[in-house]
Amino acid sequence: MKIQSCSKGNDLYIFLSGELDECSVAGIRSETDRVIDGHAGLSRAIFNLAGVRFLDSTAIGYLIGRYNKLKKYGMEMYLENPDRSADKILALSGVYTLIPKI
Repeated sequence: MKIQSCSKGNDLYIFLSGELDECSVAGIRSETDRVIDGHAGLSRAIFNLAGVRFLDSTAIGYLIGRYNKLKKYGMEMYLENPDRSADKILALSGVYTLIPKI
């Protein structure tokens, strides 16, 4: 799992690639949190999932955890570009009720 980030205006973009599962989440959780902490004044974070080849329930926990962290900073969170299988899992799990897809 790889993570890249950049900011544009008031938006923080976080690009994830690889498999987002139990083995990889522990490694990127702290890295993602450092990125969020470093951009706490922005208005929203957009997680780009185009490079995610696989995700499981651990990934859902990871996303909801980042949602809660961003909420403490007053930042909104959005998901973009999930592939078809990830989109189905995210929709069925109810993640989109908390974290909208754009």
